[in-house]
Formats: sequence, C-alpha cells, structure tokens
Amino acid sequence: MSNSGRTAVSAQSSVENLSESSGNVVGLTGRIEQAHDQAGLVSDADTEDLFPRKPPMSAGRDRPPVPDLYTCPPPIRDGLVTETSDLQDETVQECLPYLSGAVDPSKGPFDFNPHGLPPLEREKHVAFLHNVLGTLPAAYVGYDASRPWILYWALTGLYLLGQDISQYQERTIQTLSPMQNTSGGFGAGHGQTSHCAASYAAVLSLAIVGGNDALDTIDRRSLWRWLGELKRGDGGFQVCLGGEADVRGAYCSMVMISLLDLPLELPPDVPARESGCESFVSGLPEYLSRCQTFEGGISGAPDTEAHGAYAFCALACLSILGPPHEYIPKYLDMPLILSWLSARQYAPEGGFAGRTNKLIDGCYSWWVGGCWPLLEAALNGPQISENPTTPITGSLYSREGLVRYILCCCQSERGGLRDKPSKYADAYHTCYTLAGLSSAQHYHYVKDAAAGQAVESIDSVFRWASSRAIPIGGGEAEEEVYDEDDRVHALHPIFAIPPAAVDRSRLWYRQKGAF
Repeated sequence: MSNSGRTAVSAQSSVENLSESSGNVVGLTGRIEQAHDQAGLVSDADTEDLFPRKPPMSAGRDRPPVPDLYTCPPPIRDGLVTETSDLQDETVQECLPYLSGAVDPSKGPFDFNPHGLPPLEREKHVAFLHNVLGTLPAAYVGYDASRPWILYWALTGLYLLGQDISQYQERTIQTLSPMQNTSGGFGAGHGQTSHCAASYAAVLSLAIVGGNDALDTIDRRSLWRWLGELKRGDGGFQVCLGGEADVRGAYCSMVMISLLDLPLELPPDVPARESGCESFVSGLPEYLSRCQTFEGGISGAPDTEAHGAYAFCALACLSILGPPHEYIPKYLDMPLILSWLSARQYAPEGGFAGRTNKLIDGCYSWWVGGCWPLLEAALNGPQISENPTTPITGSLYSREGLVRYILCCCQSERGGLRDKPSKYADAYHTCYTLAGLSSAQHYHYVKDAAAGQAVESIDSVFRWASSRAIPIGGGEAEEEVYDEDDRVHALHPIFAIPPAAVDRSRLWYRQKGAF
C-alpha cells in the first residue's frame, strides 16, 4: 500500500472516531502552452532530451539514496490496459529519472542533499517571474484577458521566494485601476465586463503590494453591490452577471467580502432577496454541501464531476464562514472527502492529480495540497499554544512525496516551475507549485479565541497561524528532507497571500469603517 493509501485509512478512522464524540483559476494550462507554441518556444524536453524511456538508474555509491517508493514503478498494477493507463505509465517513466537523480549523470554527490534532493533554484525562478512582469512576446496577446492573474501569480511567487515586491506597487495600481468598472468589480482586461475570478485576483494583487493607495484603489461600495447581484437564491454565486454559478464564485466572493470587511447583509433589491436570502451567507454552506459527489470530492456545481480545485474552494469557503472544526464536518462527509483527496496523491511521483484517473500536475500542489491544512484544522480544532506540539492527527498526506515531486520534477532548467518535466514553465504553475511547496513546509492551525473575546461570524478566518515545525505529537516534529535554504515563505491558507498582507488589509478597512 502506498503512503497515500495508508494515510487515507488512518485519516478516515480518525474522522470516524471524532464524529462519534462530536477561469478562470482552473483550465489555463492549455492556453499557456499554446502561447509558448505560437511564440516559437520549445520545452526543456525538446532541447535537452531529458526523458529516456527506460527504467531509472539506481543511485550510485557517491549519490545519496532515495527511498524505493520514489524510484520504482508501482508493484501492484491493474491488468486492464486503457489509454488512460498508458498515459499514466508514460508519466511514471517520465518522472522516475528525475526522482532517482539519474536524469543527469554529470551531477555528483554535492548536487543533492543527504536525502537525494536537488536544491530549489531560487535565483532562476526569481528571474523568470521578474521577466513575466516585463514585456511579454506577441504570442501572449491572448492573455490580455488574464492581466490580473498574471500580476497575482508573479507577485505571489516572488513573495514566496523572499523577494521585495514593493517596487511593483505603483505599476500594480496603474495596471488594475482602469480594469475596475463603475458598476462594481474588475474585468480581466481593459473594457471587459466584471468577473468574480478577475476581481479576486485584482483584490489580492493590491493587497499583496499593500500601501494605502493600493488598498484605496478598490471601490468597496460598488463591489459590494455587484457581489449582491451575483448572489443566487439557492445559496451559490454566479461568476459574472448572467454567467455560470459554481464554487469558484462562492469562494472568490467570500474572500473579497471578508478581506475587504464588506457588510454581510445583502444590498436591497437584489434578486436573491426574492428567494428569502438576507445575507451573503444565506444558504451558502448548504449549497457547498450539495456539491459533494458520491466519490467524496467536490464538484463545481451539484451533480457534476469532482475536481481538486473545487475541493479547495469549498473547504476554504466553509473555513471563512466559520471555524473549520465546526463547519467542515457539519456540511461535508469527512471520511469521504479525506479518502478522495488521499487518492489524488500518486506514488512513485509524489505529486497530486486533480481528478480521478487523471495525471499529476504541479499546480495541484496547491489546489489539492492546500486542502490538507484545512482538513487537519477541522480534525485538530483550535490550538491554544502558539507552538502546538500535540495535534490530534499528524500530516494527512505525504509531505515528503510532494516536496520530492516539486524539487525533482517541476523545476525548469531555465527558471520557473511546470506541470511535469515534459511541460513548459509558466507563471501559473510557478505560483501554485511554489504555494504547494510552502504548504508542505509549514504547519497551519487556527488559534483559539482568547478568554472573554467576542467572536464574530467570520472571525476565525483571521485567526490562522503557522509554524515551521510539523508536529507529530509528544513534542516531536516530522523530519525535513529539504535543506533550510530551500524553504519558502508561508501563505495564508485561505486567502493565498502573505499573512501580513491579510492583517494590513483587515486593519485598514476596519479603521475606515462602514462605507
């Protein structure tokens, strides 16, 4: 049984015992690769022939050993051969030389740490992201509809790598201001209609660069009214006026409402009031509950296929609405979602896939990897200590496996991170793969409210904290397989921006009061 399989069994048992006692974000990869093709760029595989289709080389005497789990094909195989299984076999063979350290025989023992891992190529990735914020080639004209996202991906990646991003404050304001519509919200480009995902990316980008001018760029009143128009009578949210309704809309809306301290009460005369909704949270947790599928995962809308990114959106949204240890078990079948998410981590690759019978992808290091802190918090409950050492449950997934996949398979030789070795590096994958690395390197938890402190309805989203040590109980911590120099900064597990940016934004808008 793989590590993920063992984790699923133990996690399910823990939850059962506990219950007895109590556009825009997904699907951008293809367009990114198409832009590279149009620009005449080539992949690392095209130029360096890095994928010998043969069994991985074993570590030599002068090369650090790598556990067999990450260097050998799965010992148990389904005898039914399909197109899907063939693609999975090809992906395993593609990744094994990287995981074993045999992809480049010229590398010696000093190119790997004692656990057989290469270093994080920090300087290359920093240069790559600075280039993304510069002048892009003509083939990127299609990304005029993704301007807020390009800013968010690059700024978040630079922060994670420890860079000072204040130099981009004025440019961020100048870029995003024209995209804000007087009717509320941000479009994804100049003159484009407001969209929930584009508004989410714009708001987070302005929060990341910080400063009063950046935070005051957002017209909170018009945004509040526009979000009220997106609220549906069934509890969910549209992503734009007249557009589809899914859990992306719910998550993006609640992030903006909570981060900007917008009133929870719906504006007057919005359509959702005709269905009995009085606030943005009316019927929302019940809507999210209906999105859980028979497999246990979360679909974009009721009765559709489960997807890892939608699982994150639903779990994060519930964790905004109330404490995760209360809201997640109340509205989701915990054993089922734990089982489904555990099955998304593959061995020997170590990374995550986004759906059943799909291939691993570096971006799911965050979309699936980011689910685990929320579920761990749901099991562990609020932590009294600033440095918790005795959680109810330890890690629910293989952090080591994910770190190995990211450092071994996702780093492009020319900078940036990618889906898998045969793919291109791009800002989207660089951001979310680094975010997944950050999540694997930190333990996130919700701090208990101080005695006598009044707790507001969505206050718990601002009580998250993190520690570098991953506690496993008894004052012990998980062994780290990466070097300290390869550590990246922590993100807020709900807002996916620096925790300090969350605190600055909340303080600023609280001081400004109601609009």
